[in-house]
Amino acid sequence: MTRDMSYAAVTARKNEIMKASLGIDFSAFITSPIAFDYERMMRETGYTHADIVRIQGETKVGNTPLYELRNITEAVRKIAGPGKGARIFVKDEAANASGSFKARRASISAYEAAKKGYKGIIAATSGNYGAAVASQAAQRGLKCIIVQEVFDSRFVGQPEIVEKSRACEAYGAEVLKLSVGPELFYMLLRTLEETGFFNASLYTPFGIRGVETLGTEIVEQVRARCGQNPDAVVITHAGGGNLTGTARGLQAAGATDTRIVACSVDLSGLHMASDKDFNRKSFTTGHTGFGVPFATWPDRVDVPRNAARSLRYMDEYQLVTQGEVFYVTELLTKLEGLERGPAGNTSLTAAVTLARQLDRDQIVVVQETEYTGAGKHHNRQLSFARENGIEVRRGDPQDNVPGKAIVIPERLDQVWGKVQDMEKLRQSYLKNAVKALPVEQWTDTDYAFLAADLKMSVDWVKENVAELK
Repeated sequence: MTRDMSYAAVTARKNEIMKASLGIDFSAFITSPIAFDYERMMRETGYTHADIVRIQGETKVGNTPLYELRNITEAVRKIAGPGKGARIFVKDEAANASGSFKARRASISAYEAAKKGYKGIIAATSGNYGAAVASQAAQRGLKCIIVQEVFDSRFVGQPEIVEKSRACEAYGAEVLKLSVGPELFYMLLRTLEETGFFNASLYTPFGIRGVETLGTEIVEQVRARCGQNPDAVVITHAGGGNLTGTARGLQAAGATDTRIVACSVDLSGLHMASDKDFNRKSFTTGHTGFGVPFATWPDRVDVPRNAARSLRYMDEYQLVTQGEVFYVTELLTKLEGLERGPAGNTSLTAAVTLARQLDRDQIVVVQETEYTGAGKHHNRQLSFARENGIEVRRGDPQDNVPGKAIVIPERLDQVWGKVQDMEKLRQSYLKNAVKALPVEQWTDTDYAFLAADLKMSVDWVKENVAELK
């Protein structure tokens, strides 16, 4: 008898499919609809830090350079107050195989798949992760399928996603190109079930553990160069894995006082699953359409428990406009001779703002760069915006309206961004927790888990849940 392959039937088999495609029994860690043993899940990947460094070294990942952006730092000091203007460094993750930090995430999944005897590896992504998975699969002798949202209903592809699709194919992957909508998850599950391949989800413990080396390298390199830990590390935030893995690495290296600053492009008002809005955004990752919902309920993904849990580690959340990021992208190219893609330049934009407020002897690290070219280039993104009726002009970036107007600053002192309200994010998380399990059924374990996941005290959780009720 053939299996029912309808949307409802396939999604109902999610846990069964995930267990077969990952080799992880998530039920062993789960204690309630809210809580699970997070640290035990991370430990039971079975890899030590030394193991991960070795595995990544085999496939051209890690040990990337750290550059001091001296010219940008000097430009910031000219507009900062007396004694202000921290030193800005950037970790050049474009030096990894496939050109982004996501090679670190993919490296452990590919290794695990090969070790367990899977014939191939699958990932659902519109971004650099697909290219990273394809690159790592090629080096481990695995087949690779990437499931990707590329088009709107007019079959018009977002240039950055089209470029990433080309990169996936260049590394030998088969790419299933979809239109925006709910079929992405369905096609992922169906393809995993039909092929028996390994699920290289962005949100597994393997992926997050792979990013930890990025955090430890930052600490080691800054100490070697400057004799101190970084005062702040700025991390572009989307699904949360970048921030989670890096923060865990910083902590493992002993940089427990380093401030973890998230940054996303503010795309408020644009819905990420909307066909109408799909091509009205110039950033396909690192924006609030992913950053906010993933922060406020991490377990909205393709695995039963997400290992990427940003509020557990985040100290501050900065928002920047599209125009500010494009301006700083030009600044990096013209002042530092580095042409890099928009994701890392999102956090560089926040680093400029942060450096203006810190002392000159303090250190801010931009935690990653990514490759650029073709559709990923900011000039192509701006052309595409105009083609979709979006106004592009110079002026005050505070006049930016997502999906309607991209306003590029005229001067560096106009690059300010704004602060996201962390209290609102935590309150939203609690509301989602209440939906998952009524407060009356919460145990001490649930309260302790929520306190850790929100980086707050148990008393804070109890007080704020009482206010919600």
